[in-house]
Amino acid sequence: MTSVELLTANILSPMVLAFVLGFVAILIKSDLKLPEGLYSSLSIYLLFAIGLKGGVALSKSHVSELWAPILATLAISLITPLFAYWICRQIGKLDRTDSAAMAAHYGSVSAVTFIAATTFAQMQGLAPEGFMPALVAVLEVPAILIALWMVLRKEESKSLGPLIHELLTGRAIVLLVGGLIIGLVATPSGMQQVQPLFGDLFKGALTIFLLEMGLVAGSKAPELKQHAKFLLAFGTVIPLINGCIGVFGGTLAGLSPGGAGVLGAMAASASYIAAPAAVRIMLPNAKPSLYLTGAIVVTFPFNLMIGIPLFMEIAKKLSAQH
Repeated sequence: MTSVELLTANILSPMVLAFVLGFVAILIKSDLKLPEGLYSSLSIYLLFAIGLKGGVALSKSHVSELWAPILATLAISLITPLFAYWICRQIGKLDRTDSAAMAAHYGSVSAVTFIAATTFAQMQGLAPEGFMPALVAVLEVPAILIALWMVLRKEESKSLGPLIHELLTGRAIVLLVGGLIIGLVATPSGMQQVQPLFGDLFKGALTIFLLEMGLVAGSKAPELKQHAKFLLAFGTVIPLINGCIGVFGGTLAGLSPGGAGVLGAMAASASYIAAPAAVRIMLPNAKPSLYLTGAIVVTFPFNLMIGIPLFMEIAKKLSAQH
């Protein structure tokens, strides 16, 4: 499958098209609106499901295979949000809240981009390691914590203890980490019982979630004008840098070319499942027109068309040199 075919297949998926529908519905002034309770329920479901999937994958892997890739992924999850935050503050001139929201998204990972990268690797005969889904959860949580810390650390009324408690006990983090632990310790037969809900229905729920995200982004579109040039540059250059960091980190951690390439795509991606849900809960004043447009409209198609094939090629060349 060529990069153009991969781009077309993913852009024309129901999930991405649902986002476009929501965005267009706002532009044509439709009265389409999802109930607030449904959005909250979908956020809980998606965050918990991502954690569960990562835990199940983690339970099937040996510790000796995991420690180096996990350390590399943790390092990436620390570097990328800090770098994104600095760029947003110093070059984009965004405020702390919007910079933190961007950092959460660009330090986190897009599950759909991860799926696309895995598919591309397999089509190229570069099957990645089976435990890669576990790294999705590992990459997700620290970036969200760091992004929240970037905002809350400036509030003088908050001491270190309560701040850490607030970061670690927020609904989004509890769902992600709690789901990871449950997926790790649950029996295979037990997980099979909930497979129809957390496996088969996941993409359908994601489609409705992205419809809501399209509605939110469309409603905030007028605020985008003053940042359009920055988002276009940020949404393409940052993924290139983060993706190269991911490929080098994965290669040093001993991943196969397919695994290193997928990790590069993960690092280059911008989350539009867990991060938007967490930001909507924890940073309600952040502008969705910035972080959602950058993540979905700019970075997502850029990675599908250019990023994924590029990172796979870099991973193959690095592997050949070792």
